[in-house]
Amino acid sequence: MIKKLNDAERRDALSQLPGWAMVKNRDALHKTFVFEDFNAAFGFMTRVALEAERINHHPEWTNIYRTVNVILSTHEVEGITSLDVDLARFMDVSATQA
Repeated sequence: MIKKLNDAERRDALSQLPGWAMVKNRDALHKTFVFEDFNAAFGFMTRVALEAERINHHPEWTNIYRTVNVILSTHEVEGITSLDVDLARFMDVSATQA
């Protein structure tokens, strides 16, 4: 079973995830990605969806035109785990791909 990150692990992870922040009143991470256009945003979501399915860890997200809002939390433990940190890193890399 995966375990929730403790406060020190959470702070360390956030220090290595530029633009990510804690969600107010919830043990979760949030980031807003803004792309050039809808096609770029949709391409990002497609790459992330394939990775999320591969690791069986899915984001909460919304897309409005070129903006993708993401929340990551592991529902199984009701908090942030290494799965969330790994998916956040993948998203950051995927956001830079054309």
